[in-house]
Amino acid sequence: MDFSRKLPIGVQSFKVLRNDNYLYVDKTEYVYRLASSGRVYFLSRPRRFGKSLFLSTLEAYFLGQKELFKGLAIEKFEEAEKGKREIWQEYPVLHLDLNLAKYETREDLESVLNNHLCRWEELYGSSNSENTLAERFFGIISRAYEKNGRQTVILIDEYDKPLLHTMWKDAELNEIYKTILKGFFGVIKTADQAIRFAFLTGVTKFSKVSIFSDLNNLNDISINPEFSAICGLTQKDLEDTFRPEIKALAERNELSHEDCLSELKKKYDGYCFSYGSETMYNPFSLLNVFFSKQFEDYWFATGTPTFLVNELKRADYNIPDLDGNVEMNSAFLSDYRAGADSIIPVLFQSGYLTIKGYDKEYKMYRLGFPNEEVRYGFLYNLLPEYSNINFTDTSFNVVQFTKDLRAGRVDEFMQRLKSIMASLPYDTVKKESGESISLREHNFQVCVYLIFALMGQFVEVETPSSTGRTDCVVKTEKTIYIFEFKLKESAESALKQIKEKNYAEKYKADKKEIVLIGVSFNPEEKTVKEWIKENIIFTPL
Repeated sequence: MDFSRKLPIGVQSFKVLRNDNYLYVDKTEYVYRLASSGRVYFLSRPRRFGKSLFLSTLEAYFLGQKELFKGLAIEKFEEAEKGKREIWQEYPVLHLDLNLAKYETREDLESVLNNHLCRWEELYGSSNSENTLAERFFGIISRAYEKNGRQTVILIDEYDKPLLHTMWKDAELNEIYKTILKGFFGVIKTADQAIRFAFLTGVTKFSKVSIFSDLNNLNDISINPEFSAICGLTQKDLEDTFRPEIKALAERNELSHEDCLSELKKKYDGYCFSYGSETMYNPFSLLNVFFSKQFEDYWFATGTPTFLVNELKRADYNIPDLDGNVEMNSAFLSDYRAGADSIIPVLFQSGYLTIKGYDKEYKMYRLGFPNEEVRYGFLYNLLPEYSNINFTDTSFNVVQFTKDLRAGRVDEFMQRLKSIMASLPYDTVKKESGESISLREHNFQVCVYLIFALMGQFVEVETPSSTGRTDCVVKTEKTIYIFEFKLKESAESALKQIKEKNYAEKYKADKKEIVLIGVSFNPEEKTVKEWIKENIIFTPL
């Protein structure tokens, strides 16, 4: 192992990264473009995507720390301005990181803001007439400008951390946080003449009727194609910067160079922040896979989307749509707005969904999972919500389902499915309500979809689409299984449909045994009622 090649796992300080010789993919061109062309920006990106490091890079630039940028793209841009203006200028920088608390109470947020204000007041002074957090922030910005003779730079990292922590969990506290932050961030517009540059990052942009309603000079570059690669890594970044790491990873896993790249792409690539732009890799996952030399789920393991999963279930969302069939216009894609479909923009901005297509005529984006790490990680988290399987047992159960079909044990497979169906959770639905049966059917469909979709890691699976059909096809090395599920009809009727619609015809060329399986579900008894199987063997001519 070459220990001189240091992977910057967890490094969020640009100064540390450069001084300690960590590997760095040059993003400084974006720093120069932003600083030269505008003043107040907002960037939304998923967690662990490099937002904090980019903010630290901005800080180093505005502090005039030219020695940190030696050999980087921005050096030649800045030096080209020599004689036209003073280069590598130093500005007063106010860097606010809201990632520092759990935000369980109002005091948590006020304490974080107050601590930052106190540190800044030690540098730039205070006034007895300033009582509120917003008043003190305004006073600091103004005095920093007066003291240095140069306008102030404001960098705010993870502005929405308090809001995300309380979203769908504590509505009253969430509103209190919105009120506090709205007044605090509104200062950025009020103190406009004293501000050289402002950059805010977060996961979610809350709509203009909320946090940013007073900050209408904010330039949101989140889905601007010019800045799609501002965070994350492109395919070129990957191959140019990490060639030795790719070679070591391929050797450890007994893969060719091409197969290793293919596995990395399938597992960690696919984030698209503007239609038509190049897809991006999650840098956190790549750095960790190169360090451990194992293809694991690194980004997803750092946090589970509990509140998103709960909200999807509460809204009875059609889960198969998440796999490439979600549609949304650009206005809703970039802003969080409470109400119908409010969960989808959060899923996109959080990185669980990404842009898969765009309809120019109707100006509608099509969304889906970016890659296998996110797809299977998210589905694993969903399965316990629609079944009696504990999260820790999810992987084991999916493996058992797969092993059953690989071994041709259809009855064992179906018995396992029946046992899961028999204990689906319906406690929240009143038994006298007409919604009871419909919820059971919905949960049944989702559970079946999740089981088959998760099996796709190990065997080829055609899962249901947004049309609502629950039939699935599973291909193993020797056999093709065609399933048809009926919610209110017999298993015989399901098998009859497979035959009448000749579902098996398209698979004859595979020269494998084909097994037709008709399944019926009894909504009253909330379980699989019966199944019938029939084998078709095609022999080569």
